[in-house]
Amino acid sequence: MGLILFLIMGLIAGFIARALMPGDDSMGWLPTMVLGVIGSFIGGTLGAFFFGGGTFDFSATGLIGSIIGAFIALLVYKMATGRNRVQA
Repeated sequence: MGLILFLIMGLIAGFIARALMPGDDSMGWLPTMVLGVIGSFIGGTLGAFFFGGGTFDFSATGLIGSIIGAFIALLVYKMATGRNRVQA
């Protein structure tokens, strides 16, 4: 049951990160879930680094960290692929 909850929270975090990022982020639910799961790892690692504690603690602050991590992952993805370039 923990894995299913982890994937659902990843989907929510990925969706919120996509909603906060300006520009067109057209992707399906599966890439959104992967984005949220990657964001969860990034957010958990950064949270453990700055504030101490476990990397995989489940809490409301973990969801916020997952959203921040997913936002960072989406930003890096856009920078790496050159998406969202303005054409003159």
